[in-house]
Amino acid sequence: MAATDRQRLVRSGLFLLALFGHQAIAATLPVDNVDVLYHRYEGGGMVIDGPSVLVRKSIGPQVSVSGQYYVDSVSAASVDVLATASPYKEERKEYTFGIDYLHDKSILSLGFTNSSENDYEANTLYFSVSQEFFGGMSTLTMGYASGWDEVRRVGNDSFSEEADRRNYQLGLSQIITRNSLIGLDLEVVTDEGFLQNPYRQNRYIDPNDSTAFLYQPERYPETRTSTSVAVRALYYLPYRASLRGEYRYFSDTWGITAHTAELGYVHGLNQHWTLEASVRYYRQSEADFYSDLFPFENSQTHLARDKELSSLSGTTLALGAVYEWKQTSLPGIDRLQFSLLVDWLNFEYDNFRDVTAAGDFLPGEEPLYSFDAYVTRASLILEY
Repeated sequence: MAATDRQRLVRSGLFLLALFGHQAIAATLPVDNVDVLYHRYEGGGMVIDGPSVLVRKSIGPQVSVSGQYYVDSVSAASVDVLATASPYKEERKEYTFGIDYLHDKSILSLGFTNSSENDYEANTLYFSVSQEFFGGMSTLTMGYASGWDEVRRVGNDSFSEEADRRNYQLGLSQIITRNSLIGLDLEVVTDEGFLQNPYRQNRYIDPNDSTAFLYQPERYPETRTSTSVAVRALYYLPYRASLRGEYRYFSDTWGITAHTAELGYVHGLNQHWTLEASVRYYRQSEADFYSDLFPFENSQTHLARDKELSSLSGTTLALGAVYEWKQTSLPGIDRLQFSLLVDWLNFEYDNFRDVTAAGDFLPGEEPLYSFDAYVTRASLILEY
């Protein structure tokens, strides 16, 4: 299903990972490793799972190359799908290739990602540079990513639209004391083209029956610019522990503003075992052209009923355990790490109603929608 919220999150996360992956360690190449991951998301009628394999290898003291293969298998019966369509299954495959070049106290990174499914093709080219200053106390990172996507529609071979995306990032991290680190990130994203989901529809009051409603396709603006600023802090505590905090502010030209606050704690039990926990709160306002129920057909130029453009709040609780084995007796393996992380997510929607709820409701009086979800990630990292 094209242009889903899941895909937008994946692309956003990819930009962040690609551009700012070395911010805190700008003058050190990534170590040679193999990272095998299994991920699973279950909630809100969606099940998304699959494997990921990442391989990194140094070519001499100044160059490191990497390749990643990532799969999403999707089974969807969400409230959006059930309201206007039938449950579906699909698979998304993603390939990423990258290279890092170390020169003195700088790292230059270049990479390309292709993501493909039956009705969506996304390509991303990214570049970033990180530079240490003041004896390694400060690190400045600048990045740029360009994406070009093709949107298709199952059952309509003649349907094909394009979307172009640009991402600009600037980050600064600063060591404050021997135990504390702070970071400031600025991100600007511009999107242009077909930015809506070709399957999604909005609803309006039936002009012939005020107790019923009808559907029509959504219509989004063809441009969008968003700006976000994030402040992060990390403090090392005694006894192998650390505390981190983050605040992020987001706004865009569609009228959405959002606030994110997160607090995390990591505690090392011994030389092998580490436990971690975090809590995150998210709050956003609705887009200017969003409505759960429009008064009549084509009541305004742009129309949206995507619940992710509504006013909503979300809470995430995360727990994890990490096992690390350094200087292993395994031939050719310098370090082994296994981790298991589980997130519980809860989302509450202020003005998106569940039209699939059992009962006899008038339009606009259905129960407000909410759902819980779980995200599980199990990974094995081998450094060699």
